[in-house]
Amino acid sequence: MEQPIAVDHLTRSYGKQRGVIDLTFSVQEGEIFAFLGPNGAGKTTTIRQLMGFLRPTRGSARIFGLDCWMESARVKTKVGFLPADIHLYEQMSGAEFLNFAARFRNGEHARRRKMLVERLDLDLKQKIKHLSKGNRQKLGIIQALMHDAPLLILDEPSTGLDPLKQMDFLGLLREEQSRGKAIFLSSHLLSEVERIAQRIAIIRDGRLITVEEVARLKAKRERRMEMTLREPVAPERFSVLDGVRMISADPGGQHVTLAVRGELAQLLRTLSELPVEDLTFAPADLESIFLHYYSDVNAPSLQEGVAK
Repeated sequence: MEQPIAVDHLTRSYGKQRGVIDLTFSVQEGEIFAFLGPNGAGKTTTIRQLMGFLRPTRGSARIFGLDCWMESARVKTKVGFLPADIHLYEQMSGAEFLNFAARFRNGEHARRRKMLVERLDLDLKQKIKHLSKGNRQKLGIIQALMHDAPLLILDEPSTGLDPLKQMDFLGLLREEQSRGKAIFLSSHLLSEVERIAQRIAIIRDGRLITVEEVARLKAKRERRMEMTLREPVAPERFSVLDGVRMISADPGGQHVTLAVRGELAQLLRTLSELPVEDLTFAPADLESIFLHYYSDVNAPSLQEGVAK
């Protein structure tokens, strides 16, 4: 079976304005793939090319082997799509809008639509103009998922949802993943991405900075460890360990703060030999990783040598 998404040296330029430059990545069946970057980084331009709304300047984007520009009509039958700026017809009710959206697809999938409406707790009788921002977002999510497409492309899908509905929505995505669906997710909610994505791509100034498994990225980043010892310990006990960097130690050597990178086995063996009274360990989170890649202007893009 062809890959759900295969992007090869995808480039879109707007004259002197930046678009996206030489993007290469893929999304596998049964994978949740997060696409991260602040506003203006190139996320929406990439998504529009995947959906066949923009023609690439160079390179290609394919969905299940179909060229996203040349075969865009067939591509759209394979995708459940939620744009960040979904247009809803204000005078329609929620039910009328979903009926309208269903006309563009093969079949209605009435049972699935009913399940989604119940899970997200949405009243379809109300006019869209009377819906809150969160309920409008629920309606957009339902129209993206109700056709049971094998690939979901979701741009900021949790916008406006309250925390409980965000959890329900993430549960839905996990269920879709368990059924073998591929999910391409663009989100500013890094805590959400961290809970659900297997891999992430970070884009900056139109170029990919990294494409990596979330677990591997977190393992590469420094984690902070603070400890209190019952008696002084020479700082050299820690500084000689691989992947361990001393941040601070009080003059008596009983309060120590370390930065730890990579495997913990050697450090844990050392700690087992020391009079540790208290230990606090803060693992790297996705926000710190993202800020590291995005704020470091000297960080190379993938095209400049960052390994996938």
